[in-house]
Amino acid sequence: MRLKLVETTDSRVYDDAVQGLPITSALQGWGYGEARRALGQTPVRYLITQGGRTVGAVQLIRKRLVPGFSTLYAPRGPALETLDLLPEVAAAIKAVARPSDAVLKIEPPVPIPADGSAIIPEAYGPFRRAESEQPEHTIVADLTRSEDELFAGLHSMARRNVRTAQKLGVVAGRDDDFDAFWEIFTATNERAKLGAFPRRYYETMLREGNAHGGEAYIVLSRHEGRALAGGFFLAMGTGTSYLFGGSVRDDRVDAAGQPLKDAKAPDAFYWNALLDAKRRGYQLFDFWGIPRKLDEEKHSFGVFKMKLKFSEQRVWYPAYDLPLNAAAPAIVKALRWRKTQNNKRKRGSADDVL
Repeated sequence: MRLKLVETTDSRVYDDAVQGLPITSALQGWGYGEARRALGQTPVRYLITQGGRTVGAVQLIRKRLVPGFSTLYAPRGPALETLDLLPEVAAAIKAVARPSDAVLKIEPPVPIPADGSAIIPEAYGPFRRAESEQPEHTIVADLTRSEDELFAGLHSMARRNVRTAQKLGVVAGRDDDFDAFWEIFTATNERAKLGAFPRRYYETMLREGNAHGGEAYIVLSRHEGRALAGGFFLAMGTGTSYLFGGSVRDDRVDAAGQPLKDAKAPDAFYWNALLDAKRRGYQLFDFWGIPRKLDEEKHSFGVFKMKLKFSEQRVWYPAYDLPLNAAAPAIVKALRWRKTQNNKRKRGSADDVL
């Protein structure tokens, strides 16, 4: 029986479907789409039905390129009952696409182990393997284990640093101080030569991510009141993702003018973010992005090593493209060139991408 896409403008109905599906992601949530709208992109939401029954949902982000051409993008989506539906999703999306939509990119939210135990599919029906927009390679943590098991599974250095942070009085947990997060985030981006969207994008995601059915929140790690590390999280269903964050250099001194002992605030941040997610019922924690190619000279290598201390479960989230009109090959080539040039300009390399 064929699939049908039914557009909905009811945020509750849409998010109820997204969070209730077994294959899902917070980036398919209504709030994430509203953040994209703040960038001038247009989200369109559909329920995917089969014989009158909802078997999936998809949020398509329409991005205008030049007059007469646009792309469609399902960030970490679509949300589905089973990946077996993907080939027929292609036909259903073609039925609602505009003539100006050149290509559709999807990112099925099913992690594939990076240890070689599973083969990454090269295709799902007419969808063909392509470059992803979100980080394709990441680290996840299984939160169904007990807290003792989680702690025992940390790298010995992480366990030692978490204990040190506790002894030094570091406090980490959910925090409403967006300005403190923004200071940490922008300082990290400047230090690592990373790009960022305007502040309104993150503020919109925080507000709208909490307004419908998912959850958006900030976790900060503080020592003597000052926020030294933290991150922004977006959650939906049984999973939460650490999308943005970092740390600031701790240049504080004591009364005698001597540098304070390293409080290990980043380690406290990661550990308490894991605990917070587990205690609120989430089952999967996505650390959101490690580099495809490791280079010890790059900032991304340090990020990779930090995340690896808290979980060694590396996975892939591959992307797939579906051409929608004859201009698709040229559009894909132009977008790839633009992305490469942006990465070289901002990071000095096309490979150092998180």
